[in-house]
Amino acid sequence: MSVGGWIFLAIVAAAVIWAISIYNGMVALRNRFKNAFSQIDVQLKRRYDLIPNLVESVKGYLQHERQTLEAVVQARGNAVSAAQRAAAAPGDPAAMQGLAQAEGVLGGALGRLLAVFESYPDLKANQNVLALQEELTSTENKIAFARQAYNDSVMQYNTKCESFPENIFAGFFRFTPAELLQATESAEERAAPKVSFR
Repeated sequence: MSVGGWIFLAIVAAAVIWAISIYNGMVALRNRFKNAFSQIDVQLKRRYDLIPNLVESVKGYLQHERQTLEAVVQARGNAVSAAQRAAAAPGDPAAMQGLAQAEGVLGGALGRLLAVFESYPDLKANQNVLALQEELTSTENKIAFARQAYNDSVMQYNTKCESFPENIFAGFFRFTPAELLQATESAEERAAPKVSFR
């Protein structure tokens, strides 16, 4: 083989290695954001498991607050369904928007439930309710950190998919942009409820 043939083969080999490197880098970023979403999913499941315990613990105290309790239970059910759809397709725009909306409604319902606690001195003194509320607050913080990690991973992946020359490979191999997990609740719903157990 001539020197020109060897040079041509070297160029082709370098191009193939470069393409494989880009492809593998995009796969790694996609897997990273999917893993980050699975961390959100773990915390959401923990939260969804805590909510029925909280509702059951306060049910006897809140006889006159049936609508509030039912709203929490219904919002939890909708959020569980939305989380399952999102877990099946992390990054899918419709699934992420549906999850964000369902979580916003659930957060609002939980906020109203916690605000109702103020009217019930016996409930504020109940150790089981206090422990559940503390666990719920801790889980909310973990969800926020997991969402931040997920959104950071999605941004890296999307940036890679949109940058040249990776965008050529992204289109060819169907690496579609992923959706961030945004909070959709209103400013009123975002405000932490003022709950004092003293």
